[in-house]
Order: sequence, then C-alpha cells, then structure tokens
Amino acid sequence: MVSSGDNGGGALSAADVQSLLKDPSADNRAATVAKVAGQLSASSFSATELPMAQEILRVMARDAERRVREALAREAKSAKDLPHDVALLLAKDVESVAMPVLEFSEVLREEDLIEIASATDEMKQSAIARRENVPEAVAETLIDKGNQTVVETLVRNEGATISESGFKKAIDRFGDDENIQDGLVNRSTLPVGISERLVSIVSDRLREHLVKHHDLPANIATDLLLEARENATLSLVSNGAGAQKVEDLVAELHRNGRLTESIVVRAACLGDLSFAQAALAELASVPLLNAQKLFDDEGNRGLKALFERSGLPKRSFPVLRKAIDVMRDTDYDGLESDRERFSLKVLERLLTAFETDDFGLTEEDVDYLLKRLTALTSSTAEAREHLH
Repeated sequence: MVSSGDNGGGALSAADVQSLLKDPSADNRAATVAKVAGQLSASSFSATELPMAQEILRVMARDAERRVREALAREAKSAKDLPHDVALLLAKDVESVAMPVLEFSEVLREEDLIEIASATDEMKQSAIARRENVPEAVAETLIDKGNQTVVETLVRNEGATISESGFKKAIDRFGDDENIQDGLVNRSTLPVGISERLVSIVSDRLREHLVKHHDLPANIATDLLLEARENATLSLVSNGAGAQKVEDLVAELHRNGRLTESIVVRAACLGDLSFAQAALAELASVPLLNAQKLFDDEGNRGLKALFERSGLPKRSFPVLRKAIDVMRDTDYDGLESDRERFSLKVLERLLTAFETDDFGLTEEDVDYLLKRLTALTSSTAEAREHLH
C-alpha cells in the first residue's frame, strides 16, 4: 500500500507517512486522505492492502476537520470498494461533504437514499435527483418531500425511473410551474394518461411538442395539431413571418411516428388542404410541388398513385378524394373567421355525402368529426353575432 519513494502525487508513499507524522495538520491530513481515496477509486490496492486502506478511510471519515472529510468524499465518490458504512456516514454529513457521494456513489443502497431524501434538505435531495439512475421508490420520495427545484431536477433526469403515480403527484404539487411542465413534456417517454393531463395545463409550444413526441388519444392529438396549424396561420397573417411551415411540421410528425391515418383524414375533412398535400408528399417521399400538382388533377390516376405510395390504408382514399373535391367546390368568404366557416362548410358537405355513400370512415373518425362539427357551428355562430 505504501511505496518506498515519492511518485509525484499518485500512490501514498513512505515520505507521505513521515510527513503526516511530523505535521498532522488538517491540510496534510486532507492531502493524505485524497491520495488513499484516489487509489481506492482506481482499484490500485491488492487484496491484502485493501482492508488497511478502508480502515484509514473509516478514521478519516470521522475527522473533525470538514476539509478532510470533503477531500475524502470528493476523491472516493465513485469508488466501488468504499465501505458502505463510510459512504453512509459521508452521505449524512454536511452538504459539502455529502453531495458528491449522494450524486455518484454506487455503494449507497436504495433504502439509504430514501432515508436521506425524506429529510427536507434541498441540496442533498437535488444531488440524489441528479444520480445517473434514480430508482422508482427514491423518485417517489423526492416528489413527495422535495420542493419545486428538486422535482424539476428529477423530471429532467432521464435516468430517473418515475411511475405514473409519481408523475401525477408531481403535476398535483407543481403542475403550474412552467419549468416542471417543460421538464415533463421533454422527457423521452410519458404515460399516455400523463400526456393527456398535461395538454390542459401547458403552453401552446409545449402542446405542440406533446403532439409530435408523445402518445396521445387520437382525438386530442388531432385537435391540438389543427389548433397549432390555425395558430400558425394567424401568426403568418399578423406578423408576416415566423410561423412554422406546414411541411416542417409534417416532417417532424413523420420522424416521430405521429403522422397517422386519422390525423391526415381528419385534417382533410376539415378543409386543411395544405396539410393533406404535405402529409402525402412526406409519406410518399416526393417533392411537395409534385404532390400539389397531383392534387390539382381532377382525375383519379395521379392522386391514387401518390396515395398508394404513401402507404396509408386503402380505405382512406375515397375519403380523401371526396374531401379534395368538396374543397375544390368550396370558397373562403374573406370575412372574419372565414377559416372556421370554410371548415364548417366542407365538413357539413362531407358528412351529408357520408350519410348516403359508404366511404369507409371508422366510427371513431365519424364521432370525432361530428364533435368538430358541433364546435365549428358554435364558433361560427359566435363570430356572426360579433359581426352584427
């Protein structure tokens, strides 16, 4: 364990021991313990040396000088051979000593972390929340006992295993906090129920992220997507620039597996021709300009070829074909809320056609479109009252 000469600051040398005996100051003790702990982290001790080194660390972990214990914690935080009793003693020490061990030591057990997380010490709780792997029970304790800062740190940590009940508690406690909302929405995965709950409390920007990156019930995903499209259109009109182009939105939806049959069909039925064109172009891997030309072709051949290349189920083609025909025969009125009235007119005509012909719409899509019809009817009626 002890080398015969000074090796430039690596292993503990005989000279180090002599120096410590002559000058047992706090600075010297800190330097000595740093060397021993550094060797422990590097697994440099033999089987016979290891118990001796561990015993030295046990003594140093109870040193009256904080800087000695800080040096030990800093150098031994990742040591796999750090004795559990030493790790726990350091973890329960003052913050400056405890935090490196709480964040990095794999020697600490789940029950240790739960015990320390249960105390209302924000700095220690935050250190635990930053661990590379936070077990579910530890995460639950942090959510129950931690403040907003702790919970935000936890939900932003992809290594934290959080149960659905844990997510619910985090929203119950801190759902109004925008930083926590952002941390939740930007996790790589979320339970569907949590995504659905977040929809009603987050900003438009975060809602759009939910649609693109997380599983949502089809109705909610479509509503949010169309709402985002409407907001983007309004932004273009009012600002002249800055709104996301529809093809960018469609491309990102496709990358994340969210460009579904229902979203494309429902958008078309609500008169969003640009979205339908961009969606088929993206799915078929053809330039948007080519897809638009095929949409303008009144015959079926070009559009059908595009549709077949898109990979969408065959049952959707008659619906899209009819939606395109209806949109071609329907005009915007140029007045306030004309987008809503255009969608209403297209949807009314399509639903009338669907009553007499079988276009293969699923019951879920029909129910959704009927609900949208009711909502559009209400919003256009309000717009008329406002005009008068």
